[in-house]
Amino acid sequence: MDTKSIPIKGMHCRSCEILIEDELMKIHCVKKVIVSEKRGVAEIYYQGNFEYEKIERAVSDAGYIIGVKDQKPLFSKNVQDYKDLGLAFLIIVFFYLVGTELGIFNISLTAGGNYGSLPIVFLVGLTAGVSTCMALVGGLVLAASSRFAEKHPQATTIAKFKPHIFFNAGRIISFFVLGGIIGYAGSFFQFSTAALGLLTIAVGGVMILMGLQLIEIFPRLSGLQFTLPKGISRVFGIKKQSQKEYSHKNSLILGASTFFLPCGFTQAMQLFAISSGSPITGALTMGIFALGTTPGLLGIGGLTSVVSGAYTKPFFKFAGLVVIFMALFNISNGLNLSGIDVNALVSSKDTTVSGSDPNVTLQDNIQIVKMTQTGSGYSPNSFTIKKGIPVKWIITSEDPFTCAASILSSKLGIRKNLVAGENIIEFTPKEEGQIRFTCSMGMYSGVFNVVEGDGSSTTTNRQVINTATAQNVVSSCGLGGGGCGCGAKPQIQAQLDADKTPPEEAVQDGALQVIKASYSVAEDVVPNKFTVKAGIPVRFDIEAKEDGQGCMGSIMIPNLDNTAQGFEKGKVTSLVFTPQKPGSYTITCAMGVPRGTILVN
Repeated sequence: MDTKSIPIKGMHCRSCEILIEDELMKIHCVKKVIVSEKRGVAEIYYQGNFEYEKIERAVSDAGYIIGVKDQKPLFSKNVQDYKDLGLAFLIIVFFYLVGTELGIFNISLTAGGNYGSLPIVFLVGLTAGVSTCMALVGGLVLAASSRFAEKHPQATTIAKFKPHIFFNAGRIISFFVLGGIIGYAGSFFQFSTAALGLLTIAVGGVMILMGLQLIEIFPRLSGLQFTLPKGISRVFGIKKQSQKEYSHKNSLILGASTFFLPCGFTQAMQLFAISSGSPITGALTMGIFALGTTPGLLGIGGLTSVVSGAYTKPFFKFAGLVVIFMALFNISNGLNLSGIDVNALVSSKDTTVSGSDPNVTLQDNIQIVKMTQTGSGYSPNSFTIKKGIPVKWIITSEDPFTCAASILSSKLGIRKNLVAGENIIEFTPKEEGQIRFTCSMGMYSGVFNVVEGDGSSTTTNRQVINTATAQNVVSSCGLGGGGCGCGAKPQIQAQLDADKTPPEEAVQDGALQVIKASYSVAEDVVPNKFTVKAGIPVRFDIEAKEDGQGCMGSIMIPNLDNTAQGFEKGKVTSLVFTPQKPGSYTITCAMGVPRGTILVN
């Protein structure tokens, strides 16, 4: 078997390779064909005489010509391209200013779900429908309609439009169903906010490439493609389906199979659907995208004539700029999700953090943060809180059916869908720095600036701390020692260390060691000295006789359980931990005031 390489011009994607390979394989002497769009050649394996005329005709029938692929310049040398681009930019600025003035960009959906991105998805679909999707799928549409015309030569104009309707109906249905499937598949991965950010940035990157190719200012970029392997198209028999005798069923199936055609915009939307981790969002994303492509595909021979001739290049430059701006918006959202403050990167404002925040109040030594969520984000969205002091974050959701109602924070391990009214999230900041939070798409964000706590408090309640010697140490909050007994920490710890009271031994309950105590404001935690064994899980149950008050209304065990928990009357507060090393561990409040001891043997 002999081999010959034939240069071919005009290819731009994997679908081009498939079309040429299928046409060449119809020639009797040809046994195998490998077409490379990147190299611009077809490797033909044949037996017998090489029939060049038939090869040339087959390439022409596929819509291409034999010839060496031209090396395109990096920048366009056509001055008109830059004029058209400038005009397109001015039109976009005009529409943006008008839309902003009319509040169009602040409109949010009132139906259930987190679907704030669907209008953008529809716009991407409209753009794809008259560009890349039309280039790849348009041939299949024409194939279906031409076979219908052959079968029904006397059909009316309206009747001849039926193949288009069935083709696009099959396309929309399959995109909706398969979009739901890949969205559901994404739910099994449980993407972290950082992973969601990277996926969103990837979608933006693909869209930027598509946009740059549409504006045609960088001709060399037209050769770059992010596509699925062409083998997928063959597995689903897309080409063979287009060659079958026409029927409405075949046209429907042909349209459905285009989900697997390697179009750049389709790839970007599929990636977005997977990253959503939701079958509903995935289905709506792909379904709305397919719906957006419908006008362009229905208009082959109709709408296409509207944007033909002198209007073609300006239209595609306008569409390309829209796609690029959307892509930059996506990348900004992705950076927000990844924990990178885009506003800080582009802003020259002073970022010095004040030690106090009028939006944060201190009640019973708990920092109360109040925030409102609307369709346009969070207000306020920047807070200064103190390290080591519990935070009660109260979010009032006024519009729970927007992107902003799904809130994420990788540092806090939070992924929460807000409901209408008050939503409460509690946490204790462990270290200084920033704790960022965003919506699920990264469109809206905010930050907690964590500063070193000085231990000061506005309350004048006196806290009674029970020590192992039954002596009460009273300290007035706000004194120089730090309040709530903070200044007396060394003395209290010394008294605990000197206490000779025998510790309470843990009771074995299955695989757990259980120790129990009770809490009241007057007596604090009683008993407050225990002994447990290393390497075996421990559950420390404290029954609250009263609601916790002030600093001593919380409990933690540094180096065993570093998460502070509060006391609520009538409920049991449980700390679960597994001590690894023998030694003495101090039971404290959230501010570190000693109140008891756990001895690990």
